[in-house]
Amino acid sequence: MAKELNNIAIPVTDLEAAKSVYTALLGEPFTESPYYVGYMAEGLQIGLDPHGHRHGHTGPIAYWKTADISAEIQSLTAAGAQVLDEPKDVGGGLVVAVLKDGDGNFIGLAQA
Repeated sequence: MAKELNNIAIPVTDLEAAKSVYTALLGEPFTESPYYVGYMAEGLQIGLDPHGHRHGHTGPIAYWKTADISAEIQSLTAAGAQVLDEPKDVGGGLVVAVLKDGDGNFIGLAQA
């Protein structure tokens, strides 16, 4: 079954500095807040997350759409992944979770 990439979240330590760089790269953001700045690039959302480092996110995280985040987590953990961030509603009914594979790479899940 093919998966659809939902968005990529980039942890940043200086939101204003990162916003300057990514605005030069991607144009004006479609959403701005103290906790997230979002851009659209070819239909893909690219977001700057100033709180990612606090959650142990050391690099960009690709979030994949799923219809059932609990079932997806169960499948991935059975295959050897570990849950880093339990599912949480981040607003507007969007539930996200972060896992990591055996090499420490992040796997993001998003359920709308």
